[in-house]
Formats: sequence, structure tokens, C-alpha cells
Amino acid sequence: MSGLTHFDESGAGRMVDVSGKAETLRSATASGLVRMKPETLALIRDRKLSKGDVFEVARLAGIMAAKRTGELIPLCHPLGLDAVELRFEPLGDDAVRIEATARLVGRTGVEMEAMTAVSVAALTIYDMCKAVDRGMVIEQIVLEAKAGGRSGTYQRLESLPHLNPEP
Repeated sequence: MSGLTHFDESGAGRMVDVSGKAETLRSATASGLVRMKPETLALIRDRKLSKGDVFEVARLAGIMAAKRTGELIPLCHPLGLDAVELRFEPLGDDAVRIEATARLVGRTGVEMEAMTAVSVAALTIYDMCKAVDRGMVIEQIVLEAKAGGRSGTYQRLESLPHLNPEP
């Protein structure tokens, strides 16, 4: 199973041994999109939903999820994150872009933590708004960039619609 680090030579799943790696500063940024009715986004922007401030609750959910990624994804290492940040950007009148960045000084990367933060923040937006819009769509959860470690820097090159929205 060459190239897939979570499998041993016989094909069995394994947790990668990172004990021999040097600790370095590592960061990762992921993003995703939640599409909704314009009326739903207006309720979020105006803080008129009965469950509270959607972005603040989703921010906390994303941070909490990033910290628990090792419990959710079977072969992820449990990490002591140094920072997790989430940003929410309304796009047009019917979408919200979510971006999460995770950082630590450690032996393994934080890509899964950033992607988990975006995923759970998006699910939280759905949960808080489902009473008014069950047709919301969560899409395009992607790794935007990562830095640190042996594999170096990665920056997404291809453009996704939510990265370059129409003016």
C-alpha cells in the first residue's frame, strides 16, 4: 500500500508512528460553504433566530470539534492544539463561507483538525437554522493550505466557486 501512511505492508490500518519526528510549527486552513435561502441568511445576519447568534455558536462548536478530532477520526493523533480560529463570511444573499485555521508546535499536521472545525461549524449552522430552512446544503469542504512538517507547504491552486464568488 505504497503512499498510504495509515496502512502497514500487509494492508492493515495503523496509527502512524510520529515519535521520531521533530516538533515544528504546523498550521492548516480549511474552508466550506453552507448554501441557504436568502431569508435564512437575513435572519442570521440580523441575529433574529430564536436559538441565538448562529456564527458565535458555530465558532465555539468548530473550536470544540477541532480539539476532539483525535476522538472522531479513528487514526488521527490526539493533539494539544495551540490555536483554532474560525471566520464566517456571507457570500451574496444565499451562502456563508466558513474558514478554519488550526496551529500547533508538534510532530504531525493539523489538516484534519481544520477540516473537522469547518465541518462541525457547518453542521451547527444547519442545526440552528433547520426550523426555517431544511433545504440548506453543506458543500465544498476543502483543505486550502498547510505549512510545516516534512511535506512542507501546500496551497490549493484550483479555484472553487466559493473562493472567487461573482461580484
